[in-house]
Amino acid sequence: MIRIFYLLIVLYLSLHLFWHLFRQKNPWSQAGTALVLTLFLLRLFLIK
Repeated sequence: MIRIFYLLIVLYLSLHLFWHLFRQKNPWSQAGTALVLTLFLLRLFLIK
């Protein structure tokens, strides 16, 4: 149950960052958002 809740939180944050990535016009801001999004997605898919 806690694992599902954790996965939902990480998925929500990933989707929010993905949306934020395409709204930014500054390349440095996009790069920072992409880095954080990558870390969240790795955490989502590599959780044991």
